[in-house]
Amino acid sequence: MSSGGGRALGPLLLLLLLALPRCGARGIVNRSIPDVCATCHIHATCQQSGGKSVCICNYGFVGNGRTHCQDKDECQIGASKICGNHTLCHNTHGSFYCVCLDGYRASNNNKTFIPNDGTNCTDIDECEESELCGHNARCVNTEGSYMCYCNDGYKLETGEHSFHQDGNIVSCKEIDCGKPLPIPHTTMTWDNSTTLRSRVYYHCKEGYYFYGDRNFSECTIDQSWENITFVCKEEELFSNLSIFNETCVSWQRKSGRLGVQETYTFHILGQRLDEKIFSEDVVFNISTSEDNPKVCLDLDSGSNYVVNVTTISSTNITVSVTVAIQTKVKEAFNNVLIFNDTCLKWRRNVRGTHVEDKYSFHVQGQRWYQKNFFHEMTFEISTHKQAPEVCLDLQPGTNYSINISMVAMNFSLLVSMTTQITDPPFPEVEFVAVKGSAPLLRLRKAEDQNGPISLYQVIVLPLDLQSTFICDSFDATSFFSNTTDMKGYVAAEFRAKDVADNMSIALGDRHYYGKFYNAPLKLGEEYCVFLKIISEWNKVRTQSCAVWAQIKNLSPTLQYMTAVGLGTVAAVCLILFLSFSMARSCLHSSVHPPPAAVACEAVHLSTTVDVAQAGVASSFLETESVSLL
Repeated sequence: MSSGGGRALGPLLLLLLLALPRCGARGIVNRSIPDVCATCHIHATCQQSGGKSVCICNYGFVGNGRTHCQDKDECQIGASKICGNHTLCHNTHGSFYCVCLDGYRASNNNKTFIPNDGTNCTDIDECEESELCGHNARCVNTEGSYMCYCNDGYKLETGEHSFHQDGNIVSCKEIDCGKPLPIPHTTMTWDNSTTLRSRVYYHCKEGYYFYGDRNFSECTIDQSWENITFVCKEEELFSNLSIFNETCVSWQRKSGRLGVQETYTFHILGQRLDEKIFSEDVVFNISTSEDNPKVCLDLDSGSNYVVNVTTISSTNITVSVTVAIQTKVKEAFNNVLIFNDTCLKWRRNVRGTHVEDKYSFHVQGQRWYQKNFFHEMTFEISTHKQAPEVCLDLQPGTNYSINISMVAMNFSLLVSMTTQITDPPFPEVEFVAVKGSAPLLRLRKAEDQNGPISLYQVIVLPLDLQSTFICDSFDATSFFSNTTDMKGYVAAEFRAKDVADNMSIALGDRHYYGKFYNAPLKLGEEYCVFLKIISEWNKVRTQSCAVWAQIKNLSPTLQYMTAVGLGTVAAVCLILFLSFSMARSCLHSSVHPPPAAVACEAVHLSTTVDVAQAGVASSFLETESVSLL
């Protein structure tokens, strides 16, 4: 017999001996049932349910209705669920209220509301305010905000496409392309206007003829004149001027001048792809008698060049041929580094700090453990920094590929990045508070929101340690150890792939779940039960916990009490029978029933009443289920 059984047997024996009749008298002690309504918490109401009085916590509070009714945080499930879209939720004692985010107003025009009357947050059209964006700009309303854009012919000094009037003075300036590109042997027809869509027309000088696609250039939104292939050609002394190896030119001399040494003048005008003025203007001469001369030029990468080659004929006629060269970007930037998990920085190679570059980002993210997940975004940034930095809004536990392109120089680079997992979502549990017996718990599956869900653990602690327990206490010896004085333990562990939705768990069933033993609970003790969700991925382990159950005044079951009572009756009757047998020879015969039989009858009656009352007490065990959400 267990120590618990021994402790129960002692009081029952004493009770039965006291119940023995004196001088033939018999009696049964009446027991009263306490008034349940008198024990209700200050924030609870007594109600009738199934013929019994039950204490129920008032609206806005959760608990067992008797010992505690604590404030229910309605905002815990999220502002969008409790208040609606575009809101913030504020919890109060026994209630809550909602407010709209910036850029939205409540449909009832109040600052705060509780969404029980259909009130919701609607977008504010900021563009109704006149001159919100200032001169030379227009306002475009967006969901919860607005954006300002410069009118045609204007642009921001910062180079951005849009802006916000957030207290800083931002204005749209007139686009100015500066002086147009000169072309050798031409005259320009131009009204000296350098604003957007202004035009300059080119005409060949006398003795030259037009060659190209068109004879005008226009000022563009990029604050630069269009590149054109217009040239004015002279009498041909050489032909087939061509480009090879990107920066080298070659040509053929006329047959009538083969073997004769001639001097050629090179005039090179160079411009970087996104600069507004020429960055290079070089003139030099070469002399050669070759029939197919070749010259390699020292040109910068990522630039446009106009190369004009001229020579003088024997009749002192100048002959000129012009060719356009666009050099490729060799490596616009390199040394791309990842820091703070979601941030990138790199170093520019060919640009100065005074030049602003535009970068385009195309981000794609996927998860091997969640096949239907796909995260994609594109955006652009402009910067003049020599070592730019950018931080990305990425999802946790995801493999990303990031393509970075320099728009003006046609150069791109691919970067791979893996984000770490974060704490899994809090377990969605149905909180259970019981007295007298261990509850049957139901486990719900969680979603792989912040990383793959790996394990579920059921943790049992003494009730007085609930407030000191933290979710990462698994490795703390004060809570988990193999010594006899351990304060808490893992009762069960399940792999996520083995968990069926809404599966049930019985505490103390003496089975092994994973590598952990679901030990029986001790009588008379009080416990709290936690459910822990564990994510493990890429050598990182995170977890989230929620209180699942509270168990108070754990008592024996009705079957256990009945067995102990019957065993006690049998033992008492045996003792009395032996005593009667020994004393029978000393007693006179009588017509009355033997004293031992009377005693056994009294014991049997008392035991029957006790067992019945134990059954009544068992039926009054209080169990209530309160959602934490």
